[in-house]
Amino acid sequence: MILLMVPAYLANMAPPFLRYWHGPNPPISRKWLGDHKTYGGFLIGALAGLLAARLIFGLPGGSDSNSSLYPIAPYWFWFGISMGLAALVGDSLKSFFKRRIGIASGAPWIPFDQLDFIVAALLVLSCWMPLGWLEAVLIMLLSFVGDVLINQVSYRLGIKRDPW
Repeated sequence: MILLMVPAYLANMAPPFLRYWHGPNPPISRKWLGDHKTYGGFLIGALAGLLAARLIFGLPGGSDSNSSLYPIAPYWFWFGISMGLAALVGDSLKSFFKRRIGIASGAPWIPFDQLDFIVAALLVLSCWMPLGWLEAVLIMLLSFVGDVLINQVSYRLGIKRDPW
């Protein structure tokens, strides 16, 4: 199950790398989402989800008829795009509500900052295959811890502006 979440993880991690892009990257809506949600971020995130799905289903056993991933394998393109976009939409919805309740862009909002994209991706994943509550809770717990660790490393490397 964690392997199937990789497109969402990579889609969520890709947009901060656009800070190294010096071309245009306008915000989608400063008022509703803040400065951090950009058109370029959505594009690179969706592409990262797509690339991750291609790699997953290109791995040995990823498209093998004996694999538990086989039912999704023929649809890897749509799976990657839907998981990538779900992660980005989940993150954007959180930002929308964050602005509505007066939390500044870039300010922490724990645990929502860590779980926004995961919840949205789990909803989409459940459309592709059945998920049990235990699986969903374990994915959220592992994802929460992983998100905190990766954000700390990204912040220390100068990739992200904020450590959350």
